Amino acid sequence: MIRVCVAGVTGWTGSAVAEAVEAAADLELVSGVSRSDPATFSTVEEALDAVATDVLVDYTHATAVKGNVLGAIERGVGVVVGSSGLSADDYAEIDALAGEKGVGVIAAGNFSVTAALLLRFATEAARHLPTWEVIDYASAGKPDAPSGTARELAERLDDVRQPELRVPIDETHGAREVRGATVGGTQVHSLRLPSFTVSTEVVFAADGERLSLRQDAGESAVPYVAGTLLAIRALSGRVGLTRGLDRLLEAGGRV
Repeated sequence: MIRVCVAGVTGWTGSAVAEAVEAAADLELVSGVSRSDPATFSTVEEALDAVATDVLVDYTHATAVKGNVLGAIERGVGVVVGSSGLSADDYAEIDALAGEKGVGVIAAGNFSVTAALLLRFATEAARHLPTWEVIDYASAGKPDAPSGTARELAERLDDVRQPELRVPIDETHGAREVRGATVGGTQVHSLRLPSFTVSTEVVFAADGERLSLRQDAGESAVPYVAGTLLAIRALSGRVGLTRGLDRLLEAGGRV
């Protein structure tokens, strides 16, 4: 039995994950963390110190996730990270501490199968097409940018190669900011508008042709649940950081 604590247990995704953990025969929901519910723990540290836990699942907030993850690792607890807001430097710090403590961490900007497939197909396209940019769509109230999905996509493309830029960003005439932010070597443009949950699009181009790949999240947390449960079960025996649900699918996992 894998003992699970869900941080953000009353949230949109966290509540759905907690319900699924409770329903699974091989998982046990031992605690939850929420600042808004007095029936739960108010901090991750309190929850992990009070109840023996194997895995922390974090679906909280960009301002809280790093502290939660590091606190869990220090206590020898594996972590599944579904929250956005972590930078490449943050992930490097998490990976180093997890390796030192002999703990596994699995993080994904998006735990849905379609988002994992977007990463897989985009990295293949980057091997054959020389230029691309990413468009990151999210709700008007999302405070962090880019989304975790868009950041993970840009950094994964950087592992393949950097896109060609016919006009370098620092040679742009006018407002350079309109060319977006450079994440890895990729330009990312974040839109924050009503009616979006999270959508991530990458546009590839060569002379005379274009290819667009886009993943759209609906208004339900259901797509993220199966991937999160897969990550919980995949933590056993892992040490250090694994980024991306697609890495688990490549290893033979099923959602």
